[in-house]
Amino acid sequence: MADIRRVAELASVSLGTVSNVLNRPHLVSEQTRRRVEQAIAETGFVRNGSARQLRAGHSPLIGLMVQDVANPFFTEVARGVEDAANAAGSIVVLCNSDDSVTKEQRYLQALEEQRVQGILITPVSGETSVQRMRRHGMTVVFLDHPSRSPDLCSVAVDDVLGGDLAAMHLFAQGHHRIGFIHGPATIRQIAERQRGVLRAVKRFGLDPQTALLNITVSGQNTLEGEASVEALLASEPLPAAVFCANDLLALGLMRGLSKQGIHVPQDIAVVGYDDVDFANVLSPPLTTIRQPKYELGYKAAQLLLEETQHPEHHTHDQVLFRPELLVRESSLFQRSS
Repeated sequence: MADIRRVAELASVSLGTVSNVLNRPHLVSEQTRRRVEQAIAETGFVRNGSARQLRAGHSPLIGLMVQDVANPFFTEVARGVEDAANAAGSIVVLCNSDDSVTKEQRYLQALEEQRVQGILITPVSGETSVQRMRRHGMTVVFLDHPSRSPDLCSVAVDDVLGGDLAAMHLFAQGHHRIGFIHGPATIRQIAERQRGVLRAVKRFGLDPQTALLNITVSGQNTLEGEASVEALLASEPLPAAVFCANDLLALGLMRGLSKQGIHVPQDIAVVGYDDVDFANVLSPPLTTIRQPKYELGYKAAQLLLEETQHPEHHTHDQVLFRPELLVRESSLFQRSS
């Protein structure tokens, strides 16, 4: 790859003139600037962005760390982050932790070494994972995760309310026993949605031991949703309705039930969570809890950019969005008496 000396030789100018064209073009005459730009094009010269960032003391990069990049929920969140960052002239670097503390720590170290502006993170290990970064002066905003610290910005959704809305809807349809299919309860979102379900159980005056069947799976994806059918059908009595902790699990569950000749919602009503793009085009369309995914990412990026670019005016904020129940056909079958 050509270096700056080759550009200067070809344009017959000094190294300082090439530097000015790259960084302070207003200081160079139009004729000279065009000659240097032509030399850059002919040589294929690409400036060393990392070195430039170190000299300037800042970077246009923003780190975005999510737990599962394959989940459409995070795709829409990332779009919100990217739009806000792009409007501010920043660039997003996407990292996927896969719910692994080891991967999370490795990515955090790499982002710190790249001198990124800041990091948006859905943490695997809670606030302890980012304390070292903040001690080093790194701006961190929690994404899809509330913060317990008043000096840390966060953007999240009220998952307790979301779980409550889903369970209340099913109990209101006349179901007295529902299944709840979810990933490990060590995941904050799962634990809070479960709290919401239990709140609804108590509101209806039901016994959690008989009104709720918990089925824990190892991952939040379609394969685990389909595999959960075996445990669901082995339960006695069989729940007439199921709440899945995300739409991917619901999709897998519906696929597995169909293979067993079980119809949704005629035999089992199903509710998901997230309202990802495919939810409305399933057969039947999926009742789900809508999270403001795009808004979640956009607001988190805004908070990070405000803190990094205008720290003297920034006030830490903990934003909590409200989820919304979207009722579709998957939970609405009315049995004849």
